Amino acid sequence: MIALLAPLLAVFLAVPAPPATAAVWSPRPADYPGTVTQRDLAIPMSDGTVLRGDLTLPADADGAAVPGRWPVVVTITAYNKSAQAAGGGLAGSDPTYLVERGYAQLTVDARGTGSSEGTWCAFCTREDTDSGEVVTWAVEQPWSNGSTAMSGPSYMGIDQIFAAASHPKGLKAIFPQVPAADVYRDVVASGGQVDVGFIPLWMGLVTGTGVIPPAVTAGDPRSGLTALAQHLGAIGSFTAPMLLNALGGQDQAYDGDFYAQRSPINVVDEVQVPTFLVSGEYDLFQRGTPLLFERLQQHGVPVRMVTGPWNHLQASAGDGLAEAGHGSLQELQLRWFDHWVKGVPDPRLDDPRDFAPITYYEQGTGAWRTANRWVDPADVRATSLPLAGSAAPGRPGTLGTAPTTAGRSTVLPVPVSGLCSRSSDQWTAGLLSELELLNGACFEDNRVNDTSSTLFETSPLTQTLPVLGPIDARLYVSSNTGDGMLSVGVSDVAPDGSVRRLTGGWQVISMRSLDTDRTRYLDGKVLQPYHPFTQASVSLAKPGQVVPVDVEVFPTGAALQPGHRLRLSVQAFDVPHLAPTLPQLPGVLTALTLHSSAAYPSALVLPTRGRQAGSPR
Repeated sequence: MIALLAPLLAVFLAVPAPPATAAVWSPRPADYPGTVTQRDLAIPMSDGTVLRGDLTLPADADGAAVPGRWPVVVTITAYNKSAQAAGGGLAGSDPTYLVERGYAQLTVDARGTGSSEGTWCAFCTREDTDSGEVVTWAVEQPWSNGSTAMSGPSYMGIDQIFAAASHPKGLKAIFPQVPAADVYRDVVASGGQVDVGFIPLWMGLVTGTGVIPPAVTAGDPRSGLTALAQHLGAIGSFTAPMLLNALGGQDQAYDGDFYAQRSPINVVDEVQVPTFLVSGEYDLFQRGTPLLFERLQQHGVPVRMVTGPWNHLQASAGDGLAEAGHGSLQELQLRWFDHWVKGVPDPRLDDPRDFAPITYYEQGTGAWRTANRWVDPADVRATSLPLAGSAAPGRPGTLGTAPTTAGRSTVLPVPVSGLCSRSSDQWTAGLLSELELLNGACFEDNRVNDTSSTLFETSPLTQTLPVLGPIDARLYVSSNTGDGMLSVGVSDVAPDGSVRRLTGGWQVISMRSLDTDRTRYLDGKVLQPYHPFTQASVSLAKPGQVVPVDVEVFPTGAALQPGHRLRLSVQAFDVPHLAPTLPQLPGVLTALTLHSSAAYPSALVLPTRGRQAGSPR
């Protein structure tokens, strides 16, 4: 029974942190009444390729550029800067706010996109080199005062990490929203199956905006037509082959050099400039952004992270960011850049007691809380909740009670599992909620989706259960094929029966091999498993063989309230998020069996917070 955990939870909750100090910072007014933009400036790269950028400068009341030199905020986008204004939240914040307060904004089309020449290659070595060269070029221009910053969400956030890692001259600070860390594990192939929700949408967006006739063509037909021809060529040489390769179960279905080159986590140790991160509880990069924060903090880089109840589009736009108590997206960028780029004193920003390293939204209470570290051993303990009993439709097994008999539970291969859940919105980047498709009953209440799940639940909680960080579901499973997909959900069940999905995780059984050197442990228990996901690591179990599988459940911040239940749901599919590769397909069309007993101790391991839990803001 969960009541057995009460003494432990009481210890966790006994020592609350002091209340956060009220913020006194307020944004300064605009210095200039307007802005003016110069289009498609030529930015030559070291290999002769010409990228194109739009420069926005402060303007006077007549719309003329104000003479002067400015700190430059650089944004590099793959979504066509000329079309990006219509991109909604994906474009990030309006640069006008900063420009009117004495900054210049340079927005550049990445190689092979928009008006820039070259072939798009999605963070290949050459594109990463471009990022640093663009910042260096900007700092050397007559309208620059020699200092630069970078901003932007998603692709534009990832670009910032690669640029900063190359130490370009003049770069003083960055502000990445929802960047990835490890692109394979974060988004391309969750648990070893290929993402077919977001990746085709994303590649279609880049390709679609890339084949729009470049805006520069009107002023420089030769450059514009050259760029268009190169963009069209990339469809056949990069975009389509990559998708077909992955779905066909070839090299790009597995982790390796291709994804290592494109993963910011492999260069983030080189980043030395102050970094402000924005993360989302339901974001595509829910897993990755906190890992970047953690590595930056470990190396002593000034870093802050705000994590809110947002999908990818919402976090990109900064929707609701002001509710965290630090100001809107534009105000936070102004504060960060004024301090680190312009050198404006801001003692409260420097002091983690006044502006905590982590501010996060706590699901279950709706409070904003703070933390000093991500998975802090002084603040978080590993709480193991064993599975027990044999779950059946309408009759969940138990969670949090040691099994007294051998339990066997069947997970049926229902191909529509996941569709009516928050997962479907998360892995289409928030597009479904933006279009108001499947809203309400599906995204806010997981009951419909859970009818196709095998469930395990705690008894009603007698005390608050606070959680912060990644979760491990160690499940002992067997199948007739020796393979299959485990799609795990962790949810909060209210007394009225409504089910709020907190987070999820996925794992292909044949890719269960564990890299123990890179796995995160807490109190001697696996908390964040690390699977190699290489072709060499694939190992089918024997038909009917029971094997342990650690499912990495993506991190969350939550506090389940007394009277609520914690639910673990297990499915064999997650649609439209994931699809098996062709080699995996025969192995996933089978029922799975979950085992729970003293011999097969299946359990959910939670990072339970409490010793220093930050008070609500």
